[in-house]
Amino acid sequence: MGECTYRWYAAHAEPTGSRCKLNNPMASTHLSRSAFERLQAEFYDLTTRGRIEVAHKIESARLLGDLSENGDYHAAKDEQGHMEGRIRQLEFLIETAAIIEASDDGVVAAGSVVTITYEGDSLDMAETYLIGHLEEKTGVLDVMSPQSPLGGALIGAAEGQWVSYEAPTGVLRVMVLKVATAS
Repeated sequence: MGECTYRWYAAHAEPTGSRCKLNNPMASTHLSRSAFERLQAEFYDLTTRGRIEVAHKIESARLLGDLSENGDYHAAKDEQGHMEGRIRQLEFLIETAAIIEASDDGVVAAGSVVTITYEGDSLDMAETYLIGHLEEKTGVLDVMSPQSPLGGALIGAAEGQWVSYEAPTGVLRVMVLKVATAS
């Protein structure tokens, strides 16, 4: 249980071997373990170092005099507002997270990297996506939400299978060329 460090996560986790399994019936955010840990680290950094830095900037700007015409003060307060917004967003994501482990069975699931081609396109026009939450994005792969029309249609599909989904321009079909686990 030592690796479950966030207060909510630690209180609602069950040990499963060397991993912690989230036990959150209200979970709405599916994240990989690496994304979850990255968000935890960012949350910790912003709530400690980030808040201290912004407080010092605000204090330094106050010492410059009249606050009504003090651009440094207004910039520091604006930075504080943006940072607090990100902290609230991270807090929600962490509290509603469900850790997902992608399987290597060739079936599309959250956490899978999937290569598709649209009906009528050649194989050299294939597109590759990571199926998951936007916070999963770390590299060059575009992220596709499992709640999007195409993402939802791809969930459960296997390599070589055709999948149809409703797009604004009508029904589109794609073929699943390859399914891999995200690394």
